[in-house]
Amino acid sequence: MCPVGAPKVNTSGTLQITGINRGVRTRSAPTILDVARAAGVSKSLVSLAIRDGAGVSPQTRERILEVADRLGYRSNQWAQSLVRGRSHLVGVLLTDLRNPYHTDVVVGVEDAAAEQEMEVLISHGRRDPALLAERVRSLLRLGVDGLVVVSAHTPPEALAEAVRTTPVVVIGRPASVPDGISQLCNDDAAGARLAVEHLVGLGHESIVYLQNSRSVAARARGEAYEVVMRERGLAPRVIGDVEELGAASAVFASNDRGAVAMLGALHDSGLRVPEDVAVVGYDDTDLATIVRPQLTSVAQPRGEMGRRAMEILASDVVVREMLQPELVVRESTTPGVS
Repeated sequence: MCPVGAPKVNTSGTLQITGINRGVRTRSAPTILDVARAAGVSKSLVSLAIRDGAGVSPQTRERILEVADRLGYRSNQWAQSLVRGRSHLVGVLLTDLRNPYHTDVVVGVEDAAAEQEMEVLISHGRRDPALLAERVRSLLRLGVDGLVVVSAHTPPEALAEAVRTTPVVVIGRPASVPDGISQLCNDDAAGARLAVEHLVGLGHESIVYLQNSRSVAARARGEAYEVVMRERGLAPRVIGDVEELGAASAVFASNDRGAVAMLGALHDSGLRVPEDVAVVGYDDTDLATIVRPQLTSVAQPRGEMGRRAMEILASDVVVREMLQPELVVRESTTPGVS
C-alpha cells in the first residue's frame, strides 16, 4: 500500500498523487474584491490605487495599499501588461549558458533592465539553430517588449520574423543580420592585432593561431592574425587542436576556453608558461583569472554591450555599432604580471 501523499502509477501509466490535503481546505490567494470589501471601496478604486492611477487621493491610496499588504494581495502583473500593451519584460536568448562570455553580457542586461524597472527572461538554445528559433518564438509568445540575442547561431529568418513585432538587438557576429535589427559587436580584427603585436613585441616569431571555434568572429580574428604576421615578415600557422602545436613559442587562441585548454595541454606535456610557450586568449572571461598562470586575454566590453543593448531597445532606433577591445596582460605571457 502506498503511504499517504505518495505517487501511484495507474494501469494506463499516468502518474497520480493520492491522499494530498485530504479533508483540508487550502487557502486561496486574496483577490482584488477581497481588498475592496476590507477597505470599503469599489474594485475599480482598488485597481487605480494599485496602478498608481489618477483619481485617488493620497490618503485613500495609502489606506488601500495598507489593506492589500495586510491581506497578502499581489497584483496580477501579467493581466496588467495585457491591458497596458507592455509586459516590462526583456527576453535574452543565449547560445550556450556554459560560456562565461554570454553570462557576462547577461549581467549587463540585468543591471540596465533594473534601472528601467524591467524584468529579464533568459532562454538557452544549446547551440542548436532549430531550438534557438523555437526559443525566439517562445519569448515572443510570452510578450517580451524587446529581445537581446547573444548568439551567432540563431537562424536569420527567425530574427526577421521577430523584428516584425518586437525590437531586436543581436550581440555578436552572426553570418547575417536581417534589416531592422540592431547589432553590437567587438572589433575582432583590432583585438587580434593587439594580441599578435603583444607577442611579437616580446620577441616571439613562431606564433600559432588556435581556432577552436567555427564562428564568424573566430574566423575574423584568424584572418587578422594572418595579416599582422605577414606584415611582420612572419609565417602564420592556424591550428584546430592543441595537439597540433608543434615547436611554436606562442599561441593566440580564438577564445579563453581554447586558451585554457592549451594551458592544460602544455602543463601535461611538461612545458612551462610563459617560459617555453606564451599563451593569449580572447574575451577576458572569469576563466582568465581562475587559471594559473593567469591568462593574458583580449577583453571585450561584455557588460557594456549588455547595457548598450538595453539602451537601444528603449530608443526604438536601429543601430549597428562596433566596440573596441583592449588587451589585459597577465602571467601567461609576461612573468610577474598579475
